[in-house]
Amino acid sequence: MNHCALNVALYSPGAGRWAMTERGARHCQRDASHFQIGPSQVSWDGQALCIDIDEVGMPIPLRVRGQVRIHPEQLFNFSTPLEARGRHRWGPIAPQARVEVALSQPEQRWSGHAYLDSNEGDEPIEKGFQHWDWSRGQLADGSTAVLYDVEPDDPAGHVLALRFMPDGRVLDFEAPPQKRLPRTAWGLSRRMRSDAPVKVLQQLEDTPFYQRSVISSAMLGQSLTSFHETLNVPRLVNPVVRAMLPWRMPRRP
Repeated sequence: MNHCALNVALYSPGAGRWAMTERGARHCQRDASHFQIGPSQVSWDGQALCIDIDEVGMPIPLRVRGQVRIHPEQLFNFSTPLEARGRHRWGPIAPQARVEVALSQPEQRWSGHAYLDSNEGDEPIEKGFQHWDWSRGQLADGSTAVLYDVEPDDPAGHVLALRFMPDGRVLDFEAPPQKRLPRTAWGLSRRMRSDAPVKVLQQLEDTPFYQRSVISSAMLGQSLTSFHETLNVPRLVNPVVRAMLPWRMPRRP
């Protein structure tokens, strides 16, 4: 509770924002259905997850204010270990959901498809991993396909290939072959599993240790558009990179 932040990333042309201010325990409160993080809050009203945002962006101090509501189509109680010791776990809460965005600063109103998941760990992330590639995409039947490729450079690495069905079932599927994507501008290597060539459609985040993009790929006999993320943990814990973090993630103790 002494290291909490609400991360908001907007990629709209001309209205891009990034906010992630870390706040100490005196700024945070929580109960079973409400989580206060400084001036922002997250709450569950029984039908939707409501995210009330009142943040200041970094490194350019522009205000981000408004509300995001996530309406799950199906709630999942699913969690799986990401490594052999089971000290790091992941699971989707609502792999199929609808989002409504109503912001006053910058002024935006839109709705669309959403996805909500959770990662948790019993130790710092650098003790469990070196690298991972993750992706999720929605298939024609409304199911969500997730690939979690942990330690892709290690022959003993762990690959999760899971399909979350609209009726609540979780199905395994055979992960497609690994394809290399072009390195990012920061030289970050990344991979995607696909039955066809992959293509980066939009680069959303490009940092020394993390990238997020929209890509085209194919699996389960379908072409699909996926969100794709890569994390390089040794770069994250590099002292030079950590010295840069306060410029994007200031702290309010």
